[in-house]
Amino acid sequence: MFGLAWVGGLLENEAMNSPTFRSALRLLPILAASLLGALAPTAPAEVLAKPNDKVAFLGDSITAQGWGGAAGYVKLVVAGFEANGIKITPIPAGISGHKSNDMLARLEKDVLSKKPQWMTLSCGVNDVWHGTRGVPLNDAQAAAQEYVKRSPIEPDKGTYEKNISKIVEEAQHAGVQVLILTATVIREDLGNEENKKLAPYNDFLRKFAKEKHLPLADLNVLFQDRINEAKQPGKNVFTVDGVHMNTEGNKIMARGVLQAFGLDAAQIKKAEVAWVPMETQAAEEAKKAADAKAKAAAEKAAAPKAATPAPAK
Repeated sequence: MFGLAWVGGLLENEAMNSPTFRSALRLLPILAASLLGALAPTAPAEVLAKPNDKVAFLGDSITAQGWGGAAGYVKLVVAGFEANGIKITPIPAGISGHKSNDMLARLEKDVLSKKPQWMTLSCGVNDVWHGTRGVPLNDAQAAAQEYVKRSPIEPDKGTYEKNISKIVEEAQHAGVQVLILTATVIREDLGNEENKKLAPYNDFLRKFAKEKHLPLADLNVLFQDRINEAKQPGKNVFTVDGVHMNTEGNKIMARGVLQAFGLDAAQIKKAEVAWVPMETQAAEEAKKAADAKAKAAAEKAAAPKAATPAPAK
């Protein structure tokens, strides 16, 4: 890039009608545009969800707890939007134990009938974690292993690939935009067999989101990175039981979702400030629950045991 000193030197040393001087004049608009571009503030990224949008959160127990807990990830997402001037209406649609076939069966009732603008789809942990009661990834896996229903009224298994594709197809047909979440982890031991089985389910989600031009929150990668950084093997750092989130795990999920919706680093910082009182409340509730559990255990241990009746003569 030519500097202003170079142009000034030309004014002193070159004839005004010389070819070099005329070339410099032609470069001045380019130089000015470059300087203005460097000085102009960077435009903020576009946030996909707009004020007053309804956002449905379809998922399993992780999503159910994400709404039920004081600092669950769904509530953190809602608070994060609001901290940045975007008030959304959440539609909680997480049910414990549900898999892709269950979510497909209740999609109309729990999501589409509410007419949201957006739906986040969090699905995959139970499809794998439930083993033969889960859902096979594809037709080849269905043919290689027998899967059983958890009850006679469970919806047909189908396959994970077909169920997810159908959920997105029906949502889009109803005018609902979809944000895909990769499945988190099945215990914080990343090398276990269940996490290995989960990997191709997440690979499908990444490929599917790319093909369908859907925003993707790659939560599994975020969790792997944080678990590896923590370097505390054998401990649950981000979950309470290896699957369901503690506050730190919920924050990882919420950041990933907000980033996928288009919030930038400065906006995420605003969200994190808004989360502080929610984290405090969650900690207080967790302490009360732990104290109550300890008290109940102590009372049970101190209670006199019923006398053993004497044997009949």
